[in-house]
Amino acid sequence: MPSQLEGAMDSLINVFHNYSGKEGDKYKLNKGELKDLLNSELDHFLQSQKDPSLVDKIMRDLDANKDNEVDFNEFVILVGALTVACNDFFEEQLRKKGKTH
Repeated sequence: MPSQLEGAMDSLINVFHNYSGKEGDKYKLNKGELKDLLNSELDHFLQSQKDPSLVDKIMRDLDANKDNEVDFNEFVILVGALTVACNDFFEEQLRKKGKTH
C-alpha cells in the first residue's frame, strides 16, 4: 500500500498524462491541453481569478524552454507554487485565529 506522499506523486503523474498528448507530443501539454487541465482540475482556483488572460500568463511563466508547451517538470513547478501559496494562506488563517503549531 503506497504512502500518502507516494499516492500524491502518482496522482500528479496521472493527472498530467490524462491531459498531455491529446494533440501533438504525448509528454507535453500545449496551451489547449493546459487550459483543459486547469479548468477541470483547478476550477475553484480559476474561478477566483478575474484575469481572462490567466492561462496565457501561466503558460508563458511555466514554459521555461519557450517551446510553447509545458512538460512535466514545468507542470510540477506550477503545482509546487500553488501548494506553497495554499499552505501560506492556511498558516495565515491559523495565525489570525491565534492557533500555531
